Amino acid sequence: MAGIGVKLNKIYGKNTLVTNLFGFGYSTIITIAPMFVVILAVLLMQYFLGFSKVGYASRELYSCTVLYIFIFALLTASPFNAVLSKYMSDIIYLDKYDDIMPCYYVGLALNTVFSSVFGIIFCTHEYVVGEVDPIFVFYGYCGYMALMMTFYTMLYLSICKVYHLISAFFFIGMAVTVILSLILVYLSGMDVTYAMLLSLDVGFALIASLEYALVKSYFRENSGRYREVFRYFKKYWKLVLTNFLYTLGLYVHNFVFWTTDMRLEVVKSFVCMTSYDMATCLAMFSNISASVIFISRVEMAFHERYKRYSEAVTGGRGMDIQNAKSRMFEQLADELVNLVRIQFIVTIVVFFLCMIFMPRLGFGGLVLQIYPCLTAGYFILFIMYAAIIFMYYFNDLDGAVLTAFSFVLATFLGAMVSKEFTSVWYGIGLVFGAFVGWTVAYLRLRWVERRLDIHIFCKGNLMKRAEGNMPSNKVYEKVRRLNVK
Repeated sequence: MAGIGVKLNKIYGKNTLVTNLFGFGYSTIITIAPMFVVILAVLLMQYFLGFSKVGYASRELYSCTVLYIFIFALLTASPFNAVLSKYMSDIIYLDKYDDIMPCYYVGLALNTVFSSVFGIIFCTHEYVVGEVDPIFVFYGYCGYMALMMTFYTMLYLSICKVYHLISAFFFIGMAVTVILSLILVYLSGMDVTYAMLLSLDVGFALIASLEYALVKSYFRENSGRYREVFRYFKKYWKLVLTNFLYTLGLYVHNFVFWTTDMRLEVVKSFVCMTSYDMATCLAMFSNISASVIFISRVEMAFHERYKRYSEAVTGGRGMDIQNAKSRMFEQLADELVNLVRIQFIVTIVVFFLCMIFMPRLGFGGLVLQIYPCLTAGYFILFIMYAAIIFMYYFNDLDGAVLTAFSFVLATFLGAMVSKEFTSVWYGIGLVFGAFVGWTVAYLRLRWVERRLDIHIFCKGNLMKRAEGNMPSNKVYEKVRRLNVK
């Protein structure tokens, strides 16, 4: 993110409304260009292949399959990514670049096994209970696994800061998807929904392959130290829990509304609520630039204060340590305030654009009634996630788990209540959950600030910890010798 950070800080440094809007556009393109390319490819296939003329049941089966592919590919990959990112940042700090490929292969194996288990169970249910054509079920499973690998490999390309190549890979993959779908339908005579799903499978597989080839080109050596990666999972299991709970919280309110009378059930396997899901997608896109804005500003501003505090701890006077600590937390507060200010402008602009243009694209009515509340919820949610990132800086994994758990639990309970309200207030459950999570995160950061000296200076061991038999507690033995003449 350093390259993005330098660019964005030059933009936001001018501190004007125009530059803030320009910075929003730049960060949005960098962040979600791949997702926009995928959406565009799906829309182009639907337009050129006459998707609207396909039977209602087939259309809904295809739409639900694609929806589940995206949601659950993210969910099943989420438990591992945080620990793998931690491991990679540590080995890069130690200049052990030959340890990156072992990390990649271990993470890929874990993701594949974990994702495939849930995928096979669901696909078996879809085939047995839903009586869906096994070929269509197989296409859906392949798309799910290919997208999981695509998301996973993107984690490693972020090290190389080649975001333009990631976007290029998605453009290539989706271009092949659209062209292949036209060939399959108009030259091979394949059914439209089968052709679209198979083409997406090929596109995602191509993107994953290109990403893997690029990773191999950057990291050619393999140390073979695989056990170290597993030890990180044992040591930082709280990162696994935090990242999974946070990702689950992004969608748990959707799952609640999938249980209401307004849900759509397809082949006794897929459940969704189209209006709420579409409003969720729009609200998330309205606020997703916050993550890039925050990360870039943290790297270019807060990280410098954090570094100075660390240097003061290792070799400074008590007064220097306290001054560096005060400046660091002042910068932390400033970054959160700046993130709120910038993202508020961005969200308002995107909100009004959606309210104006979405009805012309066929998304109106119930979708736009639900959208405002969800937008407010995701606005608070991404601010909460920024606080979690700060907890990672201070190694407060307990606080991160507590925040994520509070968020997902409050969101679930809030959605259970809000589903009984009118449609305008359906999203208030997410607002409530995000606000509870943010409150817990803020209080925890204040707690860390008050106890940082204890955390830094009163933790550790004089002797290296190890597993084995406890050594003898005898430290001295007096031996008496008698001289016999």
